[in-house]
Amino acid sequence: MKISRTLPALAAASLLLLPACRVVGPNYTRPSTPGAPLYKEQAPVTFKEVEGWKKSNPRDEMSRGSWWEMFGDPRLNEYELRAMVANQNVRQSEAAFREARALILVNRSGYYPTVSASPGASASQNSGVFRTTSSTITTTGNSAAGKVSTFLSLPFEVAWEPDLWGRVRRTVENAVDTAQASAADLENVRLTIQSEVAIDYFQLRTLDATAQLLENSVVAYEKALQLTTNRYHGGVASQVDVAQAQTQVETTRAQLIDIGVSRSQFEHAIAALAGEPASTFSIPRLPIDGLPPAVPPGLPSELLERRPDVATSERRVAAANAEIGVAQAAYYPTLSLSAALGIQGSFTSFFTGPARFWSLGPGLAQTLFDAGRRRGLTEQAIAAYDQTVASYRQSVLTAFQEVEDNLAALRILEQEADRQNAAVTAAEKSLSLSLDRYKGGIATYLEVITAQALALSNERTAVSLLGRRMVADVQLVKALGGGWDTSKLPTEHSMR
Repeated sequence: MKISRTLPALAAASLLLLPACRVVGPNYTRPSTPGAPLYKEQAPVTFKEVEGWKKSNPRDEMSRGSWWEMFGDPRLNEYELRAMVANQNVRQSEAAFREARALILVNRSGYYPTVSASPGASASQNSGVFRTTSSTITTTGNSAAGKVSTFLSLPFEVAWEPDLWGRVRRTVENAVDTAQASAADLENVRLTIQSEVAIDYFQLRTLDATAQLLENSVVAYEKALQLTTNRYHGGVASQVDVAQAQTQVETTRAQLIDIGVSRSQFEHAIAALAGEPASTFSIPRLPIDGLPPAVPPGLPSELLERRPDVATSERRVAAANAEIGVAQAAYYPTLSLSAALGIQGSFTSFFTGPARFWSLGPGLAQTLFDAGRRRGLTEQAIAAYDQTVASYRQSVLTAFQEVEDNLAALRILEQEADRQNAAVTAAEKSLSLSLDRYKGGIATYLEVITAQALALSNERTAVSLLGRRMVADVQLVKALGGGWDTSKLPTEHSMR
């Protein structure tokens, strides 16, 4: 048989095997999601807190790919972009995705034959001396004595294991699902970093607003101290009033200084998120103002498409499902096809016809007894799949919880802010009346101090509420998945 006819025949025989190939193991379907009262096939129809939700301005409908832009803060936009470029956690997740994508190539290579070559050369010399059990004989007349012999070989080997039972296909399927989960992990890290930058930024600006409020209070308290001192020198006020006024000023100054500790920590946190040393990073002071923009929550079922962490959990379920097929394929025999050809011989005969060689043959292997190893691996794969299903359903429940939490927070904090603003107005009016009464000599300075402390406390609470509403708005965007959706996951084709 000639080699030129043998190898095509081998290829043809291999192709005939392919239609008979089948994929063992369960085909993947997305698990049902938790609904009410038990696991239903669809998510709840609506959020409990969404009733009465209003859209306040046209920006509600803007694309949330860069969702932080809806706050209209150029500095926040700058810090977000810097974090997406230089944050080390983002870079780590991006490298993990590239690693998972490379594994697809490794597993896909199992579809194809392996071709290898192992050229070699050796030289030997006959000494012309050989030994017997009783003596040494020297053959000086032998023409081969001292002659160097050279042996050359250039073999090529081809090996292929047809994927009869879908083991390779399930392995590739697992690698693709894992890479998609890694891509969703990357998006989740990005969303987490983006939200942390925004939260830290708004908390820092809340502190700036509090600092501005304290500075204004110090100025007002200093004026009250000067008024009390003048009244003391005029014999109208007592030294106790002066001491109380001085105490109020110094206490407020101490509170103003204390703000610096928390502000520095938030500034350093933003520096770390942006991938910069805290020692070279600074944020100018800018008090928080305005109101948080309304975020349309959409439908609960959209969370299954818009949250990257939910997508990660779902893709890991698919990968675990493929692992079951890989484990079950071990019950079936494996067919291997191998062929070798090449030339070998001495240097003088290397290029002659007799130096050529070839071999061809299939091999069939079946494990007959393994003491339950394959059964154990299959049960292990099924148990791992059940774990990922439970994790996926829990991630869905957590997503619903986080959206409801922040919808409730925004609704309640808005109501609280309305009442708090009314309290601030009343406290400022009370302070103004107390000062007038004190100037008129019909009230003690203790009344003024009490009114000052009450007004400052209510003003600080109002500023804190505004900051909390901004943070809750950011957390709602994060709970809704930002501007991401599963259509942005890479496909198997794009990862080749």
